[in-house]
Formats: sequence, structure tokens, C-alpha cells
Amino acid sequence: MVLAELIGATIVTLSILYIYFKFVIYNFWHKRGIFYIKPVVPIGNMGPLTTRKITAGVLFHDIYMKYKSHQIIGIYSFFKPNLVIADLELVRMVLIKEFTSFHDRGIYMNEKIDPLTNHLFLMSGKKWKNMRVKLTPTFTSGKIKQMFSILKNFGEELAQHLECKAEMGDCIEIKDIFARYSTDVIMSTAFGIKSNCIQDPDNVYRDHRKKIFEANPIWIAIILFVPQIMNLLFIPFTDRGIIRFYTKLFRETVEYRQTHKIIKHDFMNLLIQLMEKGFVESDGDKKTTDESSTVSKLTMLEAAAQSYVFFAAGFETSSTTATFALYELAQHHDVQDKVRKEIDEILTKHGELTYDAINEMTYLHKVINETLRKYPPLPILNRICTKDVYLPIVNVHLPKGTAITIPILGIHRDPSIYPDPDKFNPERFNADVVAERDPYAFLPFGEGPRVCIGARFGYIQTKVGLVNLLLKYKFKLHPRTSVPIVFKEESLILAAKDNVHLIIEPR
Repeated sequence: MVLAELIGATIVTLSILYIYFKFVIYNFWHKRGIFYIKPVVPIGNMGPLTTRKITAGVLFHDIYMKYKSHQIIGIYSFFKPNLVIADLELVRMVLIKEFTSFHDRGIYMNEKIDPLTNHLFLMSGKKWKNMRVKLTPTFTSGKIKQMFSILKNFGEELAQHLECKAEMGDCIEIKDIFARYSTDVIMSTAFGIKSNCIQDPDNVYRDHRKKIFEANPIWIAIILFVPQIMNLLFIPFTDRGIIRFYTKLFRETVEYRQTHKIIKHDFMNLLIQLMEKGFVESDGDKKTTDESSTVSKLTMLEAAAQSYVFFAAGFETSSTTATFALYELAQHHDVQDKVRKEIDEILTKHGELTYDAINEMTYLHKVINETLRKYPPLPILNRICTKDVYLPIVNVHLPKGTAITIPILGIHRDPSIYPDPDKFNPERFNADVVAERDPYAFLPFGEGPRVCIGARFGYIQTKVGLVNLLLKYKFKLHPRTSVPIVFKEESLILAAKDNVHLIIEPR
């Protein structure tokens, strides 16, 4: 009798929830007259993610490609209404013109549960604005130029490490190799620590990679679109062991430098300045903060969070970009030869690899941009309405709290913008071609006030790695490497699912 009553109560409860989802929650777009994709209770339109069929980037790429004629597409990320933007003028409105209405990402961030999420990328509102002012001076060309010798040394070490493999015409797994190079660069610039990952593939810092960037696709969708669930359950985004490890590492590094009065030209030194003074000292390029433009000094935990995101985002995005670039160059030997010729000419002119020399390599820059077009590290951009807003282009009023998704991968692979989009063609980034294209058709680092603050450093890091390898070696695609690339469902950023094997030979 009790069991029957329990079953009956459960059926009634589930029926009520079903009706509430179907006729109340999933009526949001219909009652506003906005085209939407029919949702499924209770996952909305997140079905392909929950079944691990595709990545979030590919899901929104497919939505964009199928329904872009509607300009805006209503979907449901579980129980949350989400508006997919499929019009470049609307992209401009969200990222620039109406930025004050869309200045937050709406992604999981909870400094009490997870102090390492209290960083610039995830911060919101005035707190984000104040931190942006503080951190902008740390990524000026002058500051990056001071760090260039660190990148150069690791680039040379990377090339030397592969010498024996090249002499044997051996096969290398380039994804792992670039990840090790990027980890060494970031650990040195962010923490002042020589992690030695290039030489030691089993290094503890490399072991942390999976814990930082890989997760069940369902959790990825929750982190990106319905972080309320994680807050409700007091679940941190960052592994608790990682939180303890990096906060301790950061604190010990700061205390050691302060005790021994050590000053280095790296990101750690700039963060210490922000902790001690509240501003970054000028490097002569007039893009530094001063005491009057900052509200307060950074706390130890705030600074640790900024250092952590620089490490986490820096090594993964740069290593995947370099991996995809070499994957494409291994298939297009004419492009590989052309970029190598440019490297030879400019290094002959300068005598060695310098910051100025690498910035003169314009064809290399086009190669990297074309790589970022085909494989944007962040395949989608998240925003949330921070106040009620009207979009006149589509005659739509959006209430505060509405989620917005910009499908970068879809835009970058749109044949009406980029003819033959699957073809790798660096000439798309010739100055005359770029001038004729809508500026919001290329968004690898976002755009507007929240554009990626570390983009310039990312370019340089990627270029240094590629230049040192192309200077000494030639690369061919190994038969074991899949063409086209299949993307990993468990990754927060766009990454290859399988290993990327290349044949390396001396020039």
C-alpha cells in the first residue's frame, strides 16, 4: 500500500514537472514570437551533449548552419532560455554597441567555493572592470618584449629535444609535444618555475592538464549554461587538489621572491607589483595603470587566481593552436615551404630570433590566423543580459538574465563568409581580403571590452614554438592521423580527440 502511494506520488510529481517544463519554461521563446528549436524535457536542446555525440562548439556550429537565415535562434540549455546569434550586426551589438547590457559571461564563478575562478575571464560587473584596468598593463608589447627571452629559450630547447627523432625520420605526437612546451613557458612566466616538461613528459604539471580542461560533456554544459546548479550543490569547477596545489605554489613563490628581493621580467613580478602597490610600473609605452586608476591592491588569493588562469588558458589554447597549425602545414607543403622561406629571410636580416623579427613574419601571422579561423580555441562566446534590452534589428525585447551564445566556429566555417571554408588558405588574411570582410566574422579572441587580454602573448608564444621547429625540420602527415580532425567531446576548448601524429625530418 505504501509502495503504491509512493509510486503514485512520484508519477504525479513527475507529471507536474513535465507540464511545468513544457508549458511554462519552454514557452519563453514562443510567447515572444522568436523562432526556436523544439526542446525535449528536461534537457532542452542539449541532447547531443548529454549523449556525448558532439562538443558544445560543434552543437552550436550545426545550429548556426541550419538556422542562420533566422538571424536569431531560440534554444534551451536545459531549463535556461538561450538566444543563439546568427547575424554579424547583432554580434557587434552584443559585444560592442550594447556592451553595457551584455558585459558578463554568465559562466560558473564562485570565489567562496572555488577561489581560483575569481579571475578576469569569469568576473562580472564592476569587479571585472576594476580588474581589467589593473591587468591591462601586464600585457603591453613592452612587457611581453621583456619576457621574450624566456619564450626563445624554451623554443630552442623544444627544437633540440626533437633532434634525434628528426634524424631517424621518426613519428612524433605533436599535440603532447606542444603542450609540454607551452607548459614550460607558462610555468616560467606565471610562476617563475622551471617545470622541465619538455624533457620530462610525466611531469606533475602535465598531469594537471586533464583535471583542468577535461570534464564530462554534461558538466561542461552545466558550467557554461546553467551554473546555478553547481552553486546550489556547492560544487567547485576546479579540482580541490588543484586549488590547494596552485594557491600554495603561488603563495610560496611570492613569499620567496619578497624575502630574497628577487625581481624577474615575468608575469609573476607584475602580479607582485599589483599586490604591493596596486598598480604596474611603467615600461615606457604609456599603457600602465597608476595609483589613481586603481581601487585597491590585489590580495594573495586574487593574484593567485589571475596567475592560475594565465597558466590554465595560456598553455592549452596556444598548444592546440600550434598543433592545428602544424597539422595543416604537414598537409600543405607549399604553405609550409613559404612560411619557412619567410623565416629564413627575416632571421638572415636580424641575425637571430628577436621580438621585432618575429613580428615581421607577416605570412606566419596569416598562417596562425587561418588556423584560428578553422580551429578557434573557444568555439562559442557566452554572454548574459545584465539588464532588459531591445534589439531593433530583429525587433526583440530581451529580459535581464537571458543567456546569449555567439557560435564562433559556425561563423568561421560559414561558406558565405569564407568560400570553401574547409580549405586551409592563409591568403584569406591578406590585407585587401580582410578589408572587404565584416570585422565580426573573425572572433578567435572575442571582441570589444572583453576581448582576450592575453591574445598578443598567445600569438608570440605560438609563433616562437613554430619558428624554432620549422627552422630546423620538415613535417609530413602520418597515416595514423585522422583527416579531418575529430574534436574531443570532454574538452572545454576545441581540441583534437585523437593523437596528431606527424613525421619529422631534418631540412
